[in-house]
Amino acid sequence: MPPKQRQVRIEQKSTLASMQQLESRSDEELAGETRHRAAAQAILGARAAERYDAQTAREHFRKAISAARPQERMQLRRMAEASLALAERRAGDLKTSMEKLGQQAPSGRQLFALRVMGLLAPPQGAGSLVRARGVLLILMLILVLLAIGYGVVELVALPLGGIDFWGGLVVGLLVVIAALAVLSVVGRRRQRKAVAQTRARASG
Repeated sequence: MPPKQRQVRIEQKSTLASMQQLESRSDEELAGETRHRAAAQAILGARAAERYDAQTAREHFRKAISAARPQERMQLRRMAEASLALAERRAGDLKTSMEKLGQQAPSGRQLFALRVMGLLAPPQGAGSLVRARGVLLILMLILVLLAIGYGVVELVALPLGGIDFWGGLVVGLLVVIAALAVLSVVGRRRQRKAVAQTRARASG
């Protein structure tokens, strides 16, 4: 009997090591995971943070920490701190949390983008004045982008005889929308890649 117990202990995988194994599973599969519940809940928490859903991320990490072994809870708490800092657009706290994890902190450009996002789209629970400021900044940004798009269209159409104001405004709007869509796709891909690399290093 004692040798069998030792074999079971050797075969048991830690929560952090199990995260790599579960990474490719869907949210539904992770929610139903029972054998590696702590790892599954940690992944769900990180995914919620990527969607900037701080409340859901916090709940998943609470479940992950409660299901984890005592010696693994400190690392999961640090992962939770980093994920929640991302979800709540707290650039300074994100940098500090990543350093506590022993990982490379986000670049200055990434932290600046997170700060800007925090201004434009405040996290859940932000005050009404902060939200009103975000709406005002978004409206100003839209006007600036429309002016830039209109100017680009005017310059392109100038050799062809120019374009009327409303036509240039509509085409400029389409140009801006296309540019933002491309930037959004590229940005999300880079973010997913960076987060996946961070999880792999943390679980390794």
